[in-house]
Amino acid sequence: MRLTLERKVQPDRTIRVAGGAGMVTPPIGEGYWSLRVQVSKRQAVVAFPKFGTVGIGFEVEEDWNTNLPYTCDAETIYKHIRHNRLDAGRKNCIEAIRMIQAAIA
Repeated sequence: MRLTLERKVQPDRTIRVAGGAGMVTPPIGEGYWSLRVQVSKRQAVVAFPKFGTVGIGFEVEEDWNTNLPYTCDAETIYKHIRHNRLDAGRKNCIEAIRMIQAAIA
């Protein structure tokens, strides 16, 4: 599969409470992303605004909200999210994470 980076404007929907004293996870779902790389027929690696940074995870998750900040090592991110990879291979996932990190940098 040829990996292609997609972009879209995605406002940060992190919920800020008590004048900024706390934050709540934004409503993350399959449509909440600013960068996306399709890694298989059923799965994509996505990046999205969260807590004033950018999180990276899978677009389709069996368990909600599994991601890490983009500043983590690509292998570390993959190990943390891999249980949601569906039919995606390790090599494509790590390459997609690195593509996203480079686009953010």
